[in-house]
Amino acid sequence: MIYPNKIFSTVKEESPILYWVVVTHIILAVGCLIGVFIDDRTLLGVNVWIKPLKFSISVGIYIFTVGYLMTLYPYSKRKKNCINNIVTWTLLIEVCIIIYQASRGVQSHYNVSSPFDGLLFAAMGLLTAINVLIIVLFIFDTIRLKLKTFKSIQWAILLGWLIVLFGSWVGGQMINEMSHTIGTDGDLRIAHFFGLHSIQIIPLFALWISNRLKRANRTQIIIVTVFTLLYVSGIGFTFYQAKQGLPLLSL
Repeated sequence: MIYPNKIFSTVKEESPILYWVVVTHIILAVGCLIGVFIDDRTLLGVNVWIKPLKFSISVGIYIFTVGYLMTLYPYSKRKKNCINNIVTWTLLIEVCIIIYQASRGVQSHYNVSSPFDGLLFAAMGLLTAINVLIIVLFIFDTIRLKLKTFKSIQWAILLGWLIVLFGSWVGGQMINEMSHTIGTDGDLRIAHFFGLHSIQIIPLFALWISNRLKRANRTQIIIVTVFTLLYVSGIGFTFYQAKQGLPLLSL
């Protein structure tokens, strides 16, 4: 059994800088939440602080996930520090850009209304591209290396990274459209969100299965695979709906 406090202490011990950057994201999220209540400005019908609030939480979770998963890879200390720092600082800068643009009351994504806004949007794209390359590295290393965990969980981590890569591709589709909406109601953000967070959901499911079922790894791998296929089918369905300009739910 892996306990949450054990995970937090492990990440803090292995990568103190990453840990404190995650704490910084929590602080930023609290600040954005306060902004929601004291600032009534809206952008596209939504409070300007909602977007940076969501990104602060989501990116903080992702960075922490990377920090913990890094402890499972048989990397050298130098390589771990290098990858952790790249992920940590690139994503922190991206979140800071989103918060800065929110403070100005303008869009951060798809905003090329001025050379300055276009430069910030391009910088965000570059920072994201760097992290996609890190994801590709994780995919290859998860295939070729033996991680310090059960086979079923390593399999889940591999599947998680593959789906994260797909989620990143969906993000690229939004950039091509210069919008997250297709038509009137299609919303690519749903597939993008669940794609990116598969690296938490699928390994956590595998961990739960390994703790609940004291059976052979092969059985656990089959269960994790079936769960992943169902999960990917759901993402694929929401992506298809969005591309057709249809809402997720018709009310």
